[in-house]
Amino acid sequence: MEDLLRPLYQERASQPSTLGIILIEKGKDAFTYTDYFDIALLVIVKEHEKNMFIKHYNYDNRKASLYTVKESQIKEWFLLGTNRKIVNWILNGKVLFDRNEYIINLRNKLHEFPTEERQIKMGMEFAKLIRRYQDGKAFFNAKQYLDAYNYVIHALHHLARLAIFENGFHPEVTVWNQVKQIDPQIYKLYIELLESEESLEKRLELLFLASEFLIHSRAKRGACHIINVLSKRDDAWTYGEIMELPELKVYSVDLEVYLEFLVEKHFINVEKLETKGKGIFHRTYHVNK
Repeated sequence: MEDLLRPLYQERASQPSTLGIILIEKGKDAFTYTDYFDIALLVIVKEHEKNMFIKHYNYDNRKASLYTVKESQIKEWFLLGTNRKIVNWILNGKVLFDRNEYIINLRNKLHEFPTEERQIKMGMEFAKLIRRYQDGKAFFNAKQYLDAYNYVIHALHHLARLAIFENGFHPEVTVWNQVKQIDPQIYKLYIELLESEESLEKRLELLFLASEFLIHSRAKRGACHIINVLSKRDDAWTYGEIMELPELKVYSVDLEVYLEFLVEKHFINVEKLETKGKGIFHRTYHVNK
C-alpha cells in the first residue's frame, strides 16, 4: 500500500518547505479518523498559498486523501483545539518523512503539554462550559426541555475536555473513553443524562445541581489564564480594552459571559466610573487580589 502511494509523497518530501509527512490508515473502529477514506496522508509545510489544501485520489479500488497543511495552521489547531482529528493523526500516524526530527519534536511537545498552554486550553473550555451551562439553564427555567438538553450535552462535553486538560492530556476523538478512566464522576453524569428512566425534566434538574458543584470546584483552575492576563496591571480595565488583548482573543464570543461569571464568583471586581449622564456609570474590571 505504501509503495503504491509513494509517488504521491516522494515529490513533496524533496521540497525544502516540507517539514514532515504522516500516513494514517482507516482502522476497524476508526472510520471517522480518515473521514471514510482508506488512507490519509498529512503533509506539513512551512509555507503554502493556503492554510490547508486537500486532494482526493483512487488507487487499487481504494480511496486516499492528501492534506497539505501550513505549520502555522497546525499550531493554531493545537492552541484552539479545533481539529482533534489532525492532533490524533500527528500522535498516532506512521511517519514517512521527518525533516530534522520535526514530527518527533512536535509529538514530544504534545506529550509534555507546557503549563502555560494547558492553562489557555483550560480557560477556553471553561468559558465554553459556562456559556453552554447558563444557556441550558435559561431554557430549562423556560420549560424548553429539549433545547435545555441540547445545551447540557454540549456543556458536559466541555466539562469532559476540561477534566482531560486538567490531567495533562489532549482530548482524543473518543473523548468519553478517556473521561471514563480520568474522571468517572463526569462520565456517570453523562450516562445518567442519556440512560436514566427519570423524566427529562427530572434528569435535567439533577444534572444542573451536580454540574453547579463541578463548575464551582473548577472555577479557580479554569480562570487561571484570564486572571493572570488581567493581573498584568494594577489599573482597572474597560471591557473594550479586555476585548483587544491579544492573549484573550482565544475566548472569542464567550468572553463577555465568562467575564460576568467571574464577577459573580468574586474573582473579578467591578469599579464604576461616572459619565456625563446623571446616574450612568462606566463598568471597569480589575482582579480581586
